[in-house]
Amino acid sequence: MADQIRPKAPKLAALMDEAEHDVMAYMSFPKEHRAKLHSTNPIERLNGEIKRRTDVVGIFANDDAIVRLVGALLLEQNDEWAVQRARYMTLETIAPMGDDPAISLPAAAS
Repeated sequence: MADQIRPKAPKLAALMDEAEHDVMAYMSFPKEHRAKLHSTNPIERLNGEIKRRTDVVGIFANDDAIVRLVGALLLEQNDEWAVQRARYMTLETIAPMGDDPAISLPAAAS
């Protein structure tokens, strides 16, 4: 693509050349994971839900109250993602990609 636009937009082509490694990073993941990496919709949805719930509260008594609410929302979302194995990547499918033997799955997950 960069080579095609190089004659008309050399600066853009150079920028694309520099960004190639970052843009193609998802290709290092297994093929079955790539479709799940192309979208940030789940994270955007989560951020929207956090905003909605914090707006309902309005004013928090202290920082700990915010941490409790947002922490509870994150735990709830984590549980939801954990049971939707077909839709999201699981620890079991990500584990073989790790090259650090010191980092491994907890005994309960494996």
